[in-house]
Amino acid sequence: TTLPGSRFPLEGASDADIGANAQLSYTLSPSEHFSLDLQKSNERNLVPELVLTKSLDRETIPVHRLVLTVSDGGRPSLTGTMELVISVLDANDNAPHFNQSVYKVQLSESAAVGTLVARVNATDPDKGSNSEVTFRAISFIPPSGRDVISVNPKTGEIHLIAALDFEEVRVFDIRIEARDHGTPPLSGHCSVELEVLDVNDNAPEVWVTSLSVPVSEDASVGTVVALLSVSDRDSGANGRVRCWVWPASPFGLEATFAGSKSLFLVLTKSLDRETIPMHRLLLTASDGGRPSLTGTMELVISVLDANDNAPQFNQSVYKVQLLENATEGTVVARVNATDPDEGSNKEFSYT
Repeated sequence: TTLPGSRFPLEGASDADIGANAQLSYTLSPSEHFSLDLQKSNERNLVPELVLTKSLDRETIPVHRLVLTVSDGGRPSLTGTMELVISVLDANDNAPHFNQSVYKVQLSESAAVGTLVARVNATDPDKGSNSEVTFRAISFIPPSGRDVISVNPKTGEIHLIAALDFEEVRVFDIRIEARDHGTPPLSGHCSVELEVLDVNDNAPEVWVTSLSVPVSEDASVGTVVALLSVSDRDSGANGRVRCWVWPASPFGLEATFAGSKSLFLVLTKSLDRETIPMHRLLLTASDGGRPSLTGTMELVISVLDANDNAPQFNQSVYKVQLLENATEGTVVARVNATDPDEGSNKEFSYT
């Protein structure tokens, strides 16, 4: 950090001769960082000073070797030389530098706690404590990342400290700082982008959005009985769901429109309450993961009676024999009819 223009006095030479033989001149070997300046101490003596002409950089040239030559004024001239060895002391003038500005990492959401996410690396060309680096995370996006990821301050290793969940957070962006131990300290930064990969860890769900029950037994084929919704929190094939109903008749599933996750439960065959008064349906949703996961729900559909059955006699012909002297009011026969409908639909009278 020594500034250009700084001067460093050097020890002058001496010559035991007298007169011109004792007049000394100095020269310095070529250098882009240093020059020589001569100051008069008295009428006879010159004091050499080394002058810094260009800023030093220890990381580029840690040691400068110069030769100072002194010559007298005799004929022939005699010379003496001295080697100047200049060691450049370190100053904390370099911030730590990461070998990557962005580290991109992909990790399955099933990765175990303790898994190594990444190892960031920063170097500092300074020396001693000026080159010693400590790592830390200074920001998380989203903020919940600080509960999931930790940074080792000495090694720069990043580990999971909690489970990942693709359905909660798909990408973490962590800003990492490397700070040296100089005075004042300098720091460098990088980003770690952690992309969470989906695994098939969520089963599909099926639920009823709208339900019209009971269903009249005279409802026409195609009648919408219920509106169903299906979902799977996974993505890609893991989140693609197909549904079916069991038994397959007299109800079926139809998509509301292409790409929708809503389905109609429709009547595919005429109902007959007198045969089956209540239908228990099992709705199943299965995703495209490997292995596939499945969700189910049970739906009970009650059939409402319609007056679709006429009363029926237990005999079509009743044959009766009657004495000719039978009195008025004598019971000739008792006929019997039944109606399989229910409620008022099965109530009838004889005429």
